[in-house]
Amino acid sequence: MRVNNSLGRFLMLGLAVVMMSGTLSFAKTFDYKFKVHNNTRQKITAIKVAEEGSKEWGDFDIGDGVAAGATEEMVWDKSTDDGKCNWWFKAKFANGEWSEAVKFDFCEKNLVIEFN
Repeated sequence: MRVNNSLGRFLMLGLAVVMMSGTLSFAKTFDYKFKVHNNTRQKITAIKVAEEGSKEWGDFDIGDGVAAGATEEMVWDKSTDDGKCNWWFKAKFANGEWSEAVKFDFCEKNLVIEFN
């Protein structure tokens, strides 16, 4: 009887470890995503962001940019995970001009930021 009881505890512990590792790996792979749609004739070459209430603008990594007419998926950096929902955005175009700054709510699901 003692062998079965020990085996049962071992199996339960093993199952718990497997379930916890699956939960932790899911938590590590979750990213905050949104889309940027470029509805202009100029390529977007840079995007600047500022958290609501902040006067400091930071660069957002957009890789090679967003082509005219294209929509690209963007992923927030992990350092912003505990940030506020509202952020200001502005885009720089291939001709050197910047868009007006616009505020977006990143807690909104399926967010698409459109630059016109």
